[in-house]
Amino acid sequence: MENRTTIGIDIGGTKIRIGKVSNGILLHDDLLATNAHRTRNEIISDLIRSIHGMMDDSVCGIGIGAPGLIDEENGIIYNPHNIPSWKETHLKMEIESFFHVPVKISNDANCFALGEKLYGKGKKHKNFVGLCLGTGVGAGIIINNELYSGTLSMSGEFGGIPYLHHDYEYFCSGQFFINCYGISGQEAFEKAMVSDAKAIKIFDEYGTHLGKLIQTILLALGPQAIILGGTVTQSYRFFQKAMLETVNNFPHKKVSEQLDIAVSEMPKIAILGAASLVNKL
Repeated sequence: MENRTTIGIDIGGTKIRIGKVSNGILLHDDLLATNAHRTRNEIISDLIRSIHGMMDDSVCGIGIGAPGLIDEENGIIYNPHNIPSWKETHLKMEIESFFHVPVKISNDANCFALGEKLYGKGKKHKNFVGLCLGTGVGAGIIINNELYSGTLSMSGEFGGIPYLHHDYEYFCSGQFFINCYGISGQEAFEKAMVSDAKAIKIFDEYGTHLGKLIQTILLALGPQAIILGGTVTQSYRFFQKAMLETVNNFPHKKVSEQLDIAVSEMPKIAILGAASLVNKL
């Protein structure tokens, strides 16, 4: 039918973004606080209330991107670090039983990568990694133009790979600035914007760590491109040089020279990616 729409939802530890989508166009969207310290039912009730505000007869399904391990077939979310009460949440069953439309769930980073593949900078690439740099590090993997989720949707958990005295997430997410220098990424960005020498040096160090992570991804998958997303990318101008210098030291030059590193230009792309899950039902 011509007015067929879907609802896409991007669940994060601090915010939940919900949008109504038609033919890849975000018609309108809503933003609510996750308030992740609350009980499982309180968070789900807020989610249902927000979805209800967008539901009408045109909605044919709901796609959800969520943190944690995901049983995609049954729509169960396991142990998301940033939503402690969702230890085993049968979200597909909860939402379907309320709205009586099909629901599809995948990892939030997968939805970012899928959105980039369909509507963003991933269109031209057959194989790429969508790397999300926010409060954590997540990645969605596109292989031969298809999303690869892995067991329990955990493919691309590069942040958990041991690195130096901790792991890549410690050094390559927004946690780096607090962990290593006791300031937030936003504070570091604001200082760098006024040419603060210490802040610029911090971003150089961050870029070096991120370049090492990209080297690891190259060794694991050899993608054509890395597409960066997440809140940390607002500071890209400050860590780009150090990141590229590190990537260029990759031992297999023919691989690194062909790698396309880009920054997502669509801040709500994960909503579009989540909505597109419905088409895969």
